[in-house]
Amino acid sequence: MNVYEAIQNRRSIRSFEGRPVEKEKIEKLLRAGMQAPSAGNQQPWEFIVIEDKETLQKMSKAHIYAGAIKNAPLGIIVLSSEKYLKYKQYFQQDLAAATENILLAAVELGLGTVWMGVAPEEERMSFIKELFNLPQGIEAFAMLAIGYSTSNKFEDRFDCARIHYEKY
Repeated sequence: MNVYEAIQNRRSIRSFEGRPVEKEKIEKLLRAGMQAPSAGNQQPWEFIVIEDKETLQKMSKAHIYAGAIKNAPLGIIVLSSEKYLKYKQYFQQDLAAATENILLAAVELGLGTVWMGVAPEEERMSFIKELFNLPQGIEAFAMLAIGYSTSNKFEDRFDCARIHYEKY
């Protein structure tokens, strides 16, 4: 599968098979995340990998849209680390790029994912901070539910009405 096919096949998956994600695939996902571009190459990310069912269940209470993670065999929390920040105003863009890399790598690896936003919602960020006892300077950006999908239906989202050439 090439990158274009991965982009076309990526969907928000909320239903997963029960089988675990292999350790080799987890490492590949994290490697993909760490290959993302970042402002000034600051690479402000850190990750928490969660496979414990009880913890995944607790994470599902982070917010109203986080329920899918309780049925996933794997969760990844994308974090920002203050110690790596050179250009603080761009860290969310950096973390979004890392997150998208993980989502696309998952497609290539035969996995389904859903991105559940945490930042900039203070209530969500505090929930994750408390649940994982995050130290000062570490903040939650996103939660990812990952596993083998029970379904993935293609939907063409191309809309030529949203394209403007040379001027608006």
